[in-house]
Amino acid sequence: MYGAGSVLAQSMPFDERVTQCGACHGEDGNSRIEKIPSLAGQPEFFVLNQLVLMREGVRQVEAMAPFVKDLTDEDITALAKHYAQLEAKRGDEPIDPELVKRGTEIAAQRRCVSCHLPTLTGQDQMPRLAKQRVDYMVEALKAFRDDKRTGADTAMTATILGLSDADLAALAHYAASH
Repeated sequence: MYGAGSVLAQSMPFDERVTQCGACHGEDGNSRIEKIPSLAGQPEFFVLNQLVLMREGVRQVEAMAPFVKDLTDEDITALAKHYAQLEAKRGDEPIDPELVKRGTEIAAQRRCVSCHLPTLTGQDQMPRLAKQRVDYMVEALKAFRDDKRTGADTAMTATILGLSDADLAALAHYAASH
């Protein structure tokens, strides 16, 4: 259905798979580990799409490779449904009000809400940015801007092209504050 993982494979029990994912992404899908994204509340199709892209090697995330290589389509569908249903919670990272203010201005200029929605909760293949980890967002935005994120939507790269590291930090604080 989605690619190579479609073949019949011996799948890990779902609860074990979620425990495995939770070691980094948080037991409740809300990461507490630096530069690791939270998955709770992500749109179902976004999670499904990212897992397929990683499993097929289109989006190369070295740390994820051993975990996604044997995922079946059924595993991916179940994980996507699971994480979409969890509540996104703001982490314990400090949010700088001045950076939120600047990020709000940049987001308006760059029309971030046209894809990620006014609530920044995402939709379809567009991720939830609201309540995401600041440190993860900064790294992800830099990778998009610098065209170093494989399997990425080129529209995102074009949207933030030319922004400084300080601008990206402001956007990250703005998103995390929602």
